[in-house]
Amino acid sequence: MSNGGLPYRIDPMRWEDVPAVMAIERQSFTLPWSDYTYRHELLENVNSHYFVARRIDQTAAKRSGLFSRWRNNPKAAVPIVSYGGFWLIAEEAHISTLASHPDWRRRGVGELMLLAMIERALHLNASMVTLEVRVTNEVAKNLYLKYGFDYVGMRPRYYRDNNEDADLMTVDGVQKPEYRQKLQALRAALEDQLRQAVARASHETS
Repeated sequence: MSNGGLPYRIDPMRWEDVPAVMAIERQSFTLPWSDYTYRHELLENVNSHYFVARRIDQTAAKRSGLFSRWRNNPKAAVPIVSYGGFWLIAEEAHISTLASHPDWRRRGVGELMLLAMIERALHLNASMVTLEVRVTNEVAKNLYLKYGFDYVGMRPRYYRDNNEDADLMTVDGVQKPEYRQKLQALRAALEDQLRQAVARASHETS
């Protein structure tokens, strides 16, 4: 997926990405998935769709000539800072995981990953997107509400590490014109936010 001048690029996750993904996984979850699980998801599960966000330090890239090397090999020397995935069964996309490196949280990359997954699900003709989230994770729930997710149920003691309940959240009608327009507006606002952050960083280092 083209990054369009943004500081991050979304790519399909590859098996070679798993060590970097696992490093973020261990810092994000008390019961992290194993590399065997990711092997199954990437190589065996035909219903799975996983992605990574790569950080592109555009200021440093210009100084070092990374842009020319990156154009020849877009995945070279570009660190992974976030990842996510979903399962598509029939017309339902179920987001199975979403995490960002602790150093890159609250910078918009997690939102960009969520947006990219929803857009990919739409492209694959999903009619709804669903997920579980910890009842105490207000930051994540506010993000999901922003993207039209509603509370539709609860899964008691869903998280095995502390028996915390999970809220089940779903957004229906994602193929409808009004939701697609909502996504376009959200993407435009997010891209503007990310480009402003790049401009500020460039100004500070110039």
